[in-house]
Amino acid sequence: MTAVLDDLDRLESFALRHQRLFVLTGAGCSTESGIPDYRDRNGDWKRASPITVQAFTGDALARRRYWARSLVGWRAMGQARPGAAHQALADLENAGRVEMLLTQNVDGLHHAAGSRRVIDLHGRIDTVRCLQCQALSPRAELQQALMMRNPRFAALTATVAPDGDADLENLDFSQFDVPDCAVCGGMLKPDVVFFGENVPRDRVDAAFEALQASDAMLVLGSSLMVYSGLRFVKRAAEIGIPIAAVNLGRTRGDEHFEFKVDQPVGPTLAELARKFSA
Repeated sequence: MTAVLDDLDRLESFALRHQRLFVLTGAGCSTESGIPDYRDRNGDWKRASPITVQAFTGDALARRRYWARSLVGWRAMGQARPGAAHQALADLENAGRVEMLLTQNVDGLHHAAGSRRVIDLHGRIDTVRCLQCQALSPRAELQQALMMRNPRFAALTATVAPDGDADLENLDFSQFDVPDCAVCGGMLKPDVVFFGENVPRDRVDAAFEALQASDAMLVLGSSLMVYSGLRFVKRAAEIGIPIAAVNLGRTRGDEHFEFKVDQPVGPTLAELARKFSA
């Protein structure tokens, strides 16, 4: 208990000394909302790595398998609600402590909690994009079409996996019916950055600009195993911006941290937000 209190005191002192925080969040912020994370305490995959953009666009069976699993997994994803970490960050923003919140998550829960200064680095899974005409549509709308076209799959249940996925195995996906874009007939894809895909340059530039304007960086619930997030830690270290973290287990950025709190993100941030509210 003493160690936990020391960690909270250190985190509070860090936030008091650095008013304009650049916050980077990862999957550990959303696990309390029922969305599983990808990695263990050592930063290793808990499961097979996610589908690549090359497999999604180039392999019709892989694409059908993705959407079949998503049909089942979306039920949990679409109903997820902000947890303690999301609410605490919204409260800290309201208290004037957050310069920018850069999230690697695609669940939209920071927005739902009330945070406004947010960059969705990897996009939003509640939106679908046509790869041909770029038309956007709600994921909930596609869910209805998938269920109507695939009633056998709609009746299935499975263990929830990260980012709206579900553990459907040993099934025949060859006849799974995926609708095309209603505007042009093109291929539909979640409006998120898949593995093998580049983060849009404007998002990266906006994040670097916000980092430059910040007093310190706070990493929350991310192992930083993906370079798209790690690069912001490296940039902060290069320009002399102090960095702290709250994360269960090791990260690729440990060498750059002033300190790390090895505790769950939700309760830790909730306590920090209460101190500033008081």
